[in-house]
Amino acid sequence: MRTAFSTAHAEPAERKRAWSEAVSRAYFPLELGFRPGPAFSGALEVWSLGDLAISRNVSDGLVYRRHARHLLQAHDESFLITVPERAEVSFRQDGKDVRCRPGAFLIERSHLPYEFAHVEPNSLWVLKVPSPVLRGRIGAPERLATLSFDATQGVGALFVDMLRLTAPRVEELDEAARAVAGRHLVDLLALAVEADPRTLGSQASSVQGAHLHRVERYIRANLARADLGPQGIAEACGLSVRYLHQLFETQGISVCGFIRRQRLAMCDESLRDPACRSSLSEIAYRWGFGDQPQFSRQYRAEFGCTPREARAAARG
Repeated sequence: MRTAFSTAHAEPAERKRAWSEAVSRAYFPLELGFRPGPAFSGALEVWSLGDLAISRNVSDGLVYRRHARHLLQAHDESFLITVPERAEVSFRQDGKDVRCRPGAFLIERSHLPYEFAHVEPNSLWVLKVPSPVLRGRIGAPERLATLSFDATQGVGALFVDMLRLTAPRVEELDEAARAVAGRHLVDLLALAVEADPRTLGSQASSVQGAHLHRVERYIRANLARADLGPQGIAEACGLSVRYLHQLFETQGISVCGFIRRQRLAMCDESLRDPACRSSLSEIAYRWGFGDQPQFSRQYRAEFGCTPREARAAARG
């Protein structure tokens, strides 16, 4: 599904207001700051990929602000992965500042106030990813916000290439294929982020970060095991149980809490996948839950609705 908006179709006096409304619909509520004077030009295209969305934002220079008041009615957290093409952008969030030039991309959180700006006319590719989807691939993705990642080579370049190539093909894909394409983009994003050495030391030492990445990969690869727990994880990764717990304490979550969150994220992905025909109990057991009632209780606590309600909503 594709939607498009252009200020060329609005009266000059209405263009800034119309642009503000279009951007807030595409992402989430924002306050926009424009240059003085009536002149402004912008075009926005949005392609839906299941729970994800790709957008191409081409406009004159301006400032986007996310305020605390915008968060009062916000329920679903998202991350924006932004790729500037023509000019540098500046981004400030959680007391940190970053500048991102063409040839790089940055990650923004919806659930914290921020300021995003570009002085010159710019074109941006943006991937909007729901928090549960990204957390299913990257542990504690909030630690990556305000970092700028290289997109000129390696997996980072492959991710951006795929982002650009996917958008014009979305309308040729059925619902199931769009969902798969979205998952592939998130997988590439996760690989690009993990390949950046700064992610190992953003909140802990490089050694701790390397251990944490290895443990997270092991957990994600073994979610189907009902007996997955701290003792087995520590043994498989060559760590002590005490040190394992310390690693996750630096991320503000317990080992078991991380396992539960990853399992719920994968179950949620299956529930919202139009190609998945498995029953609720089959999905629960596939991702390591011992029984369906336990899964349903934890799912509702995490997402605010039952698994059955989530599946029904995804299927319209």
